[in-house]
Amino acid sequence: MTIKGHAQIISMTDIKITIIDREGVAHAIDAPTDMNMNLMEIVRSYELAPEGTIGICGGMAMCASCQCYVESDHQLPEVTDDEDAMLAEAFNVKDNSRLGCQIQMRPEMDGLIVELAPEA
Repeated sequence: MTIKGHAQIISMTDIKITIIDREGVAHAIDAPTDMNMNLMEIVRSYELAPEGTIGICGGMAMCASCQCYVESDHQLPEVTDDEDAMLAEAFNVKDNSRLGCQIQMRPEMDGLIVELAPEA
């Protein structure tokens, strides 16, 4: 079931997340959980980063262009070996760094808050 909003269709399976862009602006986003999307794809679909600056590898955990800082207390899946290797070579890495392409939009991600890492 969907509810038509002013300029968008909101699914009953959407979650609310907050993405802080590279300019420091917070965006409250409706993210679908029924389309197998990851955080990087959400950022791209809402055009929260300039074209060609995020998800360069297409979400394969091979470039770290979608690095973000998880600011909320969500229990995320364990960091994979590929993600860990990419973060080890990335710039501006913090203890809460993750690759957006590795964070799937699921109902338990409701309320997630992330900040996009600076462009390397």
